[in-house]
Amino acid sequence: MATDAELFVSAAGWWELAIKVRAGRVDVDLAKMRAALEHREVHELAVTFAHAEAAASLPLLHGDPFDRMMVAQAALEKLTLMTRDRELARYGSMVLAV
Repeated sequence: MATDAELFVSAAGWWELAIKVRAGRVDVDLAKMRAALEHREVHELAVTFAHAEAAASLPLLHGDPFDRMMVAQAALEKLTLMTRDRELARYGSMVLAV
């Protein structure tokens, strides 16, 4: 197993998580989670205009705009999006549904 892989968390995914926490659908301490990510040197992936344009141009294979944003980010940044959502695998090789 490679040990030099870099890990990223999308601001779009974090935003969606924060919304779910606020709505009571997920019970996590965002501050503790962010501190743990920083401790493990996980990088923040900001949302750019280019990401927004790419997400808007994706085929509507999935209804969640946050997920489509992360697919677009993975494609543009040449990253692999790891997800439990198997429907996202329809977008292609940049998605690894686990």
